[in-house]
Amino acid sequence: MKRPRKRASSVAVIDIGSNSVRLVVYESMTRSLVSIFNEKTLCGLGREVQSTGLLAPDAVAKALTSLRRFRALCRVMKVGRVYAVATAACRDASNGPDFIAKAERICGVGIEILSGPREARLSALGVVSGIHNPDGIVGDLGGGSLELIDVRGNRVRHGVTLPLGSLALQDMSHKSLKRAERIVKTDLSGIAPLKAGRGRTFYAVGGTWRALARIHIIQSGYPLRVMHDYSIPAPDALDFVRRLRRLASANMLANIEVVADARRPLLTYAALVLEYIIRVAKPKTIVFSTFGVREGLLYGMLPQAERAKDGLICAAQALNELLSRSARHAEELIGWTDRFVRVVKLRETEEERRLRHAACLLSDIGWRVHPDYRGEQTLNLITNGNFGSISHQGKAFVALSVFYRYAGLSEENEPPALIRELVPPAMDERARVLGAAFRVAHLISAARPGVLPATHFRSQGRKLLLVFEHRMVDLVADRVGSRFKQLARLVGRSGSIMRR
Repeated sequence: MKRPRKRASSVAVIDIGSNSVRLVVYESMTRSLVSIFNEKTLCGLGREVQSTGLLAPDAVAKALTSLRRFRALCRVMKVGRVYAVATAACRDASNGPDFIAKAERICGVGIEILSGPREARLSALGVVSGIHNPDGIVGDLGGGSLELIDVRGNRVRHGVTLPLGSLALQDMSHKSLKRAERIVKTDLSGIAPLKAGRGRTFYAVGGTWRALARIHIIQSGYPLRVMHDYSIPAPDALDFVRRLRRLASANMLANIEVVADARRPLLTYAALVLEYIIRVAKPKTIVFSTFGVREGLLYGMLPQAERAKDGLICAAQALNELLSRSARHAEELIGWTDRFVRVVKLRETEEERRLRHAACLLSDIGWRVHPDYRGEQTLNLITNGNFGSISHQGKAFVALSVFYRYAGLSEENEPPALIRELVPPAMDERARVLGAAFRVAHLISAARPGVLPATHFRSQGRKLLLVFEHRMVDLVADRVGSRFKQLARLVGRSGSIMRR
C-alpha cells in the first residue's frame, strides 16, 4: 500500500519593523512560498527614535502584546520553525536591546537585528524570489529607514541605508512637509545606487508604498486588485505622487478609506521619497513588490538548486498537484504543446514559452466548478492568484488561455474586456490558440495520463495532421476532428485526423 506523502513543515517569520510588527506563516519552505496566515499590528516603534533616541513606551507595550499573540498562534498552528528579525527602530534606539531581550523571551527564538546592508540585501533577495529576472534598483521603505540596492537577475550588489523611513522622516521634520522635502533632497543627492537607475526599473518595497499602489489602482480603474508586480510608467508615477502631495497640503488624505488609519499620515512622506527617487534615478518604470525582507530571508536559506528554479513554474506545479485531476497529464500537456509549436513553426520567445508551460499546468484546475462557470472562475483564480515571478500581463495571458479552454472561442463566451485589455491583440490571439489546443488535448484524453504521448503532429504543406497511434484510434471522434480543425484554422492551416 502506498504511504501518503508526508506534509512539509510550515515556517513562520516574525518581522519587527519600525512601523508594523507582523507574523507571516508559510505552508512550507519552498521556492514558491504560500502564506497560510498573515497578521500585522501597526505599533509605530520608530515614531520617536530620531528625536528621542528611544522606542516609545506605549509602542513597546503594544508590540510585546502582539508578539505574545504571535507566539500563541504559532503554537496553535503547530508551526515547524520560527524566524524573527528586527529592523531600523530596534537597531537605532538606545533601548532597542532591552526591548529585543523581552521580545526574545516572549517569542522563544533569537531575533536577528538586521544591519542596514543586511536589510537591503534581504529586500533585494525578496524581489529576486518574486519577480522574474529583475533589473533595476530595489527600494525598501520602512518606518525607520530606506534601503536602496542594485539587482540584475539573481545578482545583488552592496546596498545603502538612509534614515528616510516614513516615521523617521515625520519625526525629523517635526511634521513639516517643507522641512521633510529638504531632508529628502539632501539625503538622496549623490547616492550611488540611484545613479545606476536611469532607464531601468525601480522596485518599490514596503507597506506604505503598497498603500500608494492601492490608491493608484482604485483611482485608475485598473481591473486587478493585486499589488505585487503592479507597474506604473515613471512619468505617470511622478504625476501621481505630486498629486498626492497637493491633496496632503489641502488635508484631503484623511478620508482615504482603503488605507489603514495609522498609515494615512505617512502617505505624504512615502510619496515625497518616491518623487525624489524618480527625479534623481530617472527610472523607466515603477514596479511594486509585496516580496521583501521576509521572503528574501527564506529564499536565501534555500539550496542553490532550489533558488535556481522558476518561481512561476513552481507555483503552477503546486496548484496542478492540488487542483487538477491528474498532475502527470498536465506535465504531458507541456510536451504535447511543445511538439505543436515546433511543427507549426510558431515563433515563441523564452518568456512566451514559460507562460505557455504555466498555462498547461493550470489548464485543468477548474474541473470541480459547475461547467457554466469554469471559465469565469479559473480566470479569477489565476489573475488574482497570490504567486510571483509573473507580470500582470503574463497572468492575464495564462488566465485567458485557460478561460478559452473552458468557455470556448465563440463570441457569446468572451472574457471580460478589462482583462483582455491587459494584453495586446497578438497576445490575446496566442491565448486563443493555446486555449484551442487545450480543448483538443483534454477532449482526447479526458485529462488522463498516458494518452497524449500516443498522438503526434505532422505537417504536409498547409495541412496539419493529428496522428493517433494504433492503440489509441478508438478515441477518434467527429467532435475531436472539429475541435482540431478549429485549432488548425487559428494557425492558418487546414486540419485532419490520421490513424496510424
